[in-house]
Amino acid sequence: MNRSRRSFLGGLGAVLAAGPLAAGAPETSLRPRMRGAIAAEFLDGPEALVARAGVAGRTAFVVADAESGLVLESLHGNLGLPPASVVKALTALYALETLGAGYRFRTRLAATGSLQDGVLHGDLVLLGGGDPSLDTDDLARMVSQLAQVGVRGVQGRFLVDEGALPAVRSIDPAQAAQLAYSPAVSGIALNYNRVHFEWKQAGDGYSLTLEARARDYRPAVTVAKVVVESRATPVYGYSDTGGGDSWSVARAALGTEGARWLPVRRPGAYAGDVFRTLAEAQGITLPAAGIGAGATPADARVLVEHQSEPLQEILRDMLKWSNNLTAEMVGMTATATRNGRPASMRASAQVMSDWAAARYGMRGTRLIDHSGLGDASRMTPDDLVAALVQARAQEQLRPLLKEFTLRDAGGRPDANHPIRVDAKTGTLNFVSGLGGFMTGADGTDLAFAIFSADADQRAAHAGSEQEIPPGARNWNARAKSLQQKLIERWGALYCS
Repeated sequence: MNRSRRSFLGGLGAVLAAGPLAAGAPETSLRPRMRGAIAAEFLDGPEALVARAGVAGRTAFVVADAESGLVLESLHGNLGLPPASVVKALTALYALETLGAGYRFRTRLAATGSLQDGVLHGDLVLLGGGDPSLDTDDLARMVSQLAQVGVRGVQGRFLVDEGALPAVRSIDPAQAAQLAYSPAVSGIALNYNRVHFEWKQAGDGYSLTLEARARDYRPAVTVAKVVVESRATPVYGYSDTGGGDSWSVARAALGTEGARWLPVRRPGAYAGDVFRTLAEAQGITLPAAGIGAGATPADARVLVEHQSEPLQEILRDMLKWSNNLTAEMVGMTATATRNGRPASMRASAQVMSDWAAARYGMRGTRLIDHSGLGDASRMTPDDLVAALVQARAQEQLRPLLKEFTLRDAGGRPDANHPIRVDAKTGTLNFVSGLGGFMTGADGTDLAFAIFSADADQRAAHAGSEQEIPPGARNWNARAKSLQQKLIERWGALYCS
């Protein structure tokens, strides 16, 4: 930090009665002493900038010096709003502290009884270990290893034990049934608990496929089924057949061809179905899978073990692609390690909230999940920035965050923008958040959090089948534009 910046922050600090962020931020912005040439749109304060953006509902933000924690500007900093996927940054910190960056999830094949002439005279168990990254290719490698052990058939049962984590039918039941980003959660997952649905017009009907698609393998799935029905709405229908997922789709919505991912509601049955198909292809005969929590016999011995990539890499992908299933499985695994297996996803989220309050002073944060998909979660900008400032000293989070590309005046990504931003975005219909770090042209690092939400509009469209209701795109575009304007304001005032 250069001398002029130290002098500026020192003068500003004298104005701040609250001092560092941990002591509590002011409710409205603090007007900085302007330095040099400042764009006219930044001269009248952030409140006017927020008003001009036209983002209906409430907007709250805090920006602080990332090194000292000194608050530079705040607007409704103690207002709790839905953080959406910005929560995943906190989940990453929770998992790193609890499990460690090098932690690896383990999925095992265990057996009872003896192996004679290729036949296992006992049970074979596919034992989930909470790995969110397990895919069909991984299962295929496990099948190959099972064949190398000499197994060609099983006389007893084939079991799938998904009891490492609580069973959740949908991360957010309020979401439309067909949305693949709200699948079921349990102690085993495959392909992020999604099945690939593809359709092509064939004569007067359609050719339909449901596959457990990965890079190298794409076996057909039998525990999920889909049919085309002659109706206009709803576009998708879902029912639980008792052993699998039954989907219907409106003919009028299909066109000539297309594809999408559908969520899996029975993860254990899905993994067992795919494993059995892969085993059959390699000459291993298995009975139909039995599913249960804690189904592993006490005398089972491990035959095959698959290990995930280190947790640090899983979290990097989670933050890059904002995968909800990963956040939930990682978060619940961390809670299980701390307190024992949680009773539910919500109970685990409460444990994480309590940890955040104790670890970072986040007393205004109350979460119902680890992904931010449920809009009943609340987080304050004060809380998040306090955590970011402390996390910066540990140098754990920022290297995992995705670079947030700012845009030029024409709306195009600007790779040469003088401000670098590494942050986690969060988007729901009529909810937008952004939290992370920015580095200005002079090298100054700031930590910030921006939350916007229109609760009335979300309530008005609750339960709608529409994936994106009217007005949501425009609202979210305005919110994202406001986020960039605020970042550019802070870059001009505090990083030049």
